[in-house]
Amino acid sequence: MCRNIKTLFNFDPPATENEITDASLQFVRKLSGFTKPSKANEEAFNRAVEEVAAAARQLMSSLVTNAEPRNREVEIERARMRSAKRFGTASDSN
Repeated sequence: MCRNIKTLFNFDPPATENEITDASLQFVRKLSGFTKPSKANEEAFNRAVEEVAAAARQLMSSLVTNAEPRNREVEIERARMRSAKRFGTASDSN
């Protein structure tokens, strides 16, 4: 699966509309093989992104969990540490 699509469920604060749209765009790009569709495919491509985003919103609003919401900052730091371990580089402290 595309590495750029991030988990959006059960975070505090919740996923933003931008994050949902970005994940939907990445998903449609992966499925279609287009980074940027041609003019002939642009309407279908954009409609697909909107429909995937709507489905994602509906899914996330329907899911339930008893787990505590995850902290974005903690998850970002964990991802940096995994990356540094995997690629043998020092993690950035942006």
